[in-house]
Amino acid sequence: MKSCENFVSEQSNYFVHLPSSAAEKTFFYPLCTGDFIYEAGYSLKREAYDSFLLMYIRSGHLTLEYEGRTEVVNAGSFVLLDCYRPHVYYSDTGWESLWFHFDGPAARAHYELITSQLGQLFTLARPWPVLDKMTSLYRTFLHGEPVREALLSKLITDILTSLLLSAPSVPAAANHTGIAEDIVSYIQEHYAEDLTIQKLASRAGLSQYHFIRIFRRETGFTPHEYIRNFRINTAKYLLKTSRLSVKDICFETGFSSVSVFCSAFRKKNGLTLTEYRISGS
Repeated sequence: MKSCENFVSEQSNYFVHLPSSAAEKTFFYPLCTGDFIYEAGYSLKREAYDSFLLMYIRSGHLTLEYEGRTEVVNAGSFVLLDCYRPHVYYSDTGWESLWFHFDGPAARAHYELITSQLGQLFTLARPWPVLDKMTSLYRTFLHGEPVREALLSKLITDILTSLLLSAPSVPAAANHTGIAEDIVSYIQEHYAEDLTIQKLASRAGLSQYHFIRIFRRETGFTPHEYIRNFRINTAKYLLKTSRLSVKDICFETGFSSVSVFCSAFRKKNGLTLTEYRISGS
């Protein structure tokens, strides 16, 4: 459809999508997508538009007011906004952009994770994986292709995954991106050993205080919680698939004593080790 907004070129197109009730419960889904040429003087102010917005600025620039900040967004940048919150953007020169609004049961969690790493405004060293999928999403509607909601969801999932896997344009050492991933891999290989915070922080090259803070921010767990939960999950697998004794499993998974193992397991699962082993869980 051609846009009828003021200060939007007649060459601009947008498409609206109404997701099925099943898609709303299950998938990511687009609500609208467009390829716009915004003219000088364009301005938009909204208290809310119930969705999340991803916009890529092809050329020109705009000014964004969001969460008490005013920032200029230049060509080559992405904008990822929680449009459930008030937002304003405008330009005295105009800009061109590809954009889509989306939502879904996991949309907010993805938004919060991505913006915790990249912020609301960011550039990517390799933007093409994201842009290719955004273009495919737009062209699905532009070309009148049959709407397959699972495929639309996959395109959005691929876009969000690419953002999560993309390093920000600043050096990783400046914001400690990837530290938790390295330590998680190390824990999963060495969970049966004596893993102290001091040892893990030293591996990460951080003080113990900063290591705990960064690890929790990136994983949602303290290092101690992650180690304990990983050991318990490994123990659950061994309880169901092996004939090892409880004592053997205790030390195989890195617990310091059987009593500590039993207490941690019951607190986490609500069952004793024996009850879990004979249950159908």
